[in-house]
Amino acid sequence: MKRRKARECALKILYMYEMRQENIEMIIDEFWKESPEKNEEIKEFATILAKGAVSNIKIIDKKISEVALNWQIERMSTIDRNILRIGSFEIMFLPEIPPAVSINEAIELAKKYGTEDSPKFVNGILHKIKEKTEQEGKNG
Repeated sequence: MKRRKARECALKILYMYEMRQENIEMIIDEFWKESPEKNEEIKEFATILAKGAVSNIKIIDKKISEVALNWQIERMSTIDRNILRIGSFEIMFLPEIPPAVSINEAIELAKKYGTEDSPKFVNGILHKIKEKTEQEGKNG
């Protein structure tokens, strides 16, 4: 449950980042100052996810765009786009987390914060990213 809470915090941080287009470090600092969250594990994992997604945003967005047929990333809802960024970051850059866990957690975020169609959309995109990442790992 701590990691799920951390993912929720990371989603909120990424949402703030996208809305304000300010330095991610400043946004993270401000978020934690205003957040009632005191658990250090949650704060640490959320910060890893938010910073990782932002620092690799070009690579992640390119991968999402490659698999999201007929969907331009900028046309996706802000929530869906940032859930996909968190899930993609985990799948592509955190091999210690099983991809199935990352996908399931992203689906849960989509159920809670997205639209009725978000869970299915997020599931489909992240499964394709998982497959593509596994293929590239075998070939690369």
